[in-house]
Amino acid sequence: MSIIIATFAIHKQHGSRTLAATMAKMQIMKNIVIAAGYATRLYPLTENFPKPLLNIGGRSILERMLDDIDNIDDIDEHVIVTNHKFAAIFEEWKAKSTYKKPIRIIDDGSTSNDTRLGAVKDLLLAIEESAADDHIMVVAADNILDFSFQGFVDFFKEKQTSVIMCYHEPELKRLQRTGVIKVNDDMLVLEMQEKPERPVSEWAVPPFYIYHRSDLPLIKDCMNHGCGFDAPGNLAHYLTTVTKIHAWQMPGHRYDIGSLDSYKEAQERFRI
Repeated sequence: MSIIIATFAIHKQHGSRTLAATMAKMQIMKNIVIAAGYATRLYPLTENFPKPLLNIGGRSILERMLDDIDNIDDIDEHVIVTNHKFAAIFEEWKAKSTYKKPIRIIDDGSTSNDTRLGAVKDLLLAIEESAADDHIMVVAADNILDFSFQGFVDFFKEKQTSVIMCYHEPELKRLQRTGVIKVNDDMLVLEMQEKPERPVSEWAVPPFYIYHRSDLPLIKDCMNHGCGFDAPGNLAHYLTTVTKIHAWQMPGHRYDIGSLDSYKEAQERFRI
């Protein structure tokens, strides 16, 4: 009997250590989705309906993203910040969703494109109202990717700093319309520009970020240091000047649904 009890105790202890080791490897984070824009370039489709919930190939733009992110073990909640005009539509969508992780809808109170808060202020609101004190993944809700965010999370866990995505963009005109970074051999960001006339490299930055919990105080205080607030890249740009950020190269393509033409192209690409 003593042998059985001892064996059980060993297995129990080993199991506890295994569970503890597994939990240690996890990096619990909230997935914050910025979805408070008014998508005026997609009118009339988005005049009374949110762009992230437009259907493309049988699934909405947002669902195509969450289908992947929801399966990442490190994610513990989806926080979707939208505007007052579309909040009820998102709540209705939430009631019908079947994701494993809980979903929280945050209304930023704005009612028109002229009164919108801007992506960075929406992020700050999401952090405050969700009481986020863990790592946070921040994604724009109007993109479709043909690869998983799991690699992005794994890169974050390897570097243990805030991280951003990047991709090679050789076309000058496109670089002049987005964020551009300069990196070293370890993909540490040395410099970031916003819509530069003379880009420092051909590394463009899409609107996907993971911010380390240690950088949350910097994020919460960013507006007091001249950080821009309209685009999500404004925050990443500011943080590169005050903390370490690494860049992960996208292993595939993204489809930015920003106009009627790009919407039609995505419908063609993801046709059932």
